[in-house]
Amino acid sequence: MLNEETEKWRVLFVCGRNQWRSPTGEKLYENDQRMLVRSAGLRASSRRKLAAADIEWADVIFVMEAEQMKRIREGYRDLLGGIQLVNLEIPDEYQYMDPELIELLRAGVESWWEE
Repeated sequence: MLNEETEKWRVLFVCGRNQWRSPTGEKLYENDQRMLVRSAGLRASSRRKLAAADIEWADVIFVMEAEQMKRIREGYRDLLGGIQLVNLEIPDEYQYMDPELIELLRAGVESWWEE
């Protein structure tokens, strides 16, 4: 659902440690006029750990792996409501801003956007 105040989608990128994949997604879309973006990680050692406030803020959550989707569904079931949860299926084998990672993120996000 679109944020009526800003007329932008609130997009949350989530990966394991918020070290490479989700921060790349956040950086890639930080100036996109269609959305507001954040990123977080699921592990205790995350650079920025996912919190309930992040879930409540988001309109759509992009995860990188099926296990991350499962953990969010199990841990935040009561908060998900109408939030869209999308698995981009991007393995943890890329560094921050890796050109191939950027290509995979763009393909996944833009595919969702066009639906």
